[in-house]
Amino acid sequence: MSPAIKFALPMLAAAGSAYGTHTATSTIQNQGDATGIASCKTFSGSIAIKTDVASPINLDGVKVIDGSLEINNNSAIPQLGADSLEEITGDFILKEVPSLNSISMPKIKQVKAIRWSGLPNLRALGFGGPVEKADVVIIENTQLVNLEGLNLSSVNYMLIANNQLIDSIDMKLEHVDESLTITANSPELKVTFPNLVWAYNMTFRNCSTVEVPSVEKLNNSLNLIGNVFDSFHAPNLTELGGALAIVSNTELTNLTFPELTKVGANLQIANNTKLSEINGFPKLKTISGALDFNGNMSKIDIPNLSDVKGTFNIQSTGDVQGTCDDFFKPLKSKGRIQGPFVCKGFVEKPGGEGTDPKVTGNPKKTGSASTANAPASALLIGLAAAFFL
Repeated sequence: MSPAIKFALPMLAAAGSAYGTHTATSTIQNQGDATGIASCKTFSGSIAIKTDVASPINLDGVKVIDGSLEINNNSAIPQLGADSLEEITGDFILKEVPSLNSISMPKIKQVKAIRWSGLPNLRALGFGGPVEKADVVIIENTQLVNLEGLNLSSVNYMLIANNQLIDSIDMKLEHVDESLTITANSPELKVTFPNLVWAYNMTFRNCSTVEVPSVEKLNNSLNLIGNVFDSFHAPNLTELGGALAIVSNTELTNLTFPELTKVGANLQIANNTKLSEINGFPKLKTISGALDFNGNMSKIDIPNLSDVKGTFNIQSTGDVQGTCDDFFKPLKSKGRIQGPFVCKGFVEKPGGEGTDPKVTGNPKKTGSASTANAPASALLIGLAAAFFL
């Protein structure tokens, strides 16, 4: 045997030990199984932790899991650790793991997808990397207090929902290829995406602050529903490919889209009880769907509006009849508004598209409160939900 071959054989053996030969899913039943896996620096295959494991599991030594890591419907495991893990090429799934209270992955930087739900005792992500690349992030029904350990610049799909202790999300995210949804977390949640320039679809519910100062374009829809912020500004948004729904934001008084020229589907502003003026669309020209406003507005000013391709509905408790008669009705008569037309002030119970406005006998004071009737409210929520399903 030549000296070269004598040298190569131990090197190949070492490589085989380092990278492993696993290809299928390996099920861990105890720490002994985990220790055996840890001999592979790169584990080729997926790892599933059995449902009845009740002790901590540490995958120390593994740098790459070339597959998925999953714990599903395990009621007893308390901790999960992987001191050397840098990458999971598949999904990291934690689903219905109520006793899990600690994750320790200090070096992890990349995951294909994070899919976590039903973790009532987990308060920290446990990512020290931080994770800088993930295509999908779904985190629901946890006790996480923040998202420290996630530092993504782009994502395909992100859903952060029903995490009652998360009160701040501040991320350097720049691009969202499919959907960004933040809903039903802490009522004090402050959301900031200072670098976000482009997204396909965004929905924000139950937030106290939403800041997206750099967004220039949305290929689909923007939904602001049931939030408690008093203002929303999109200073650089020029075009919206889909719908814009601003519904049931009870504290909203100021709404500004200074550069927006086109809404590609419906524009709905409904049941924002403190919003008395709609004057934040100075450059808006085209609405390719319906315009549907109802609430307590006393002033509506969209000076450059020249094309509404769908139904036009404005119903308000306030005095907007002059604007209806002097500005919007002429647009309808010129064919600039192509669908059915309703524009009424002093409406007793303002409703959405398709409802019949009942004008009060005695005009109400500008900005006076009105409570939408139950059918109208249900219709509005249904319309808003339809925009982002």
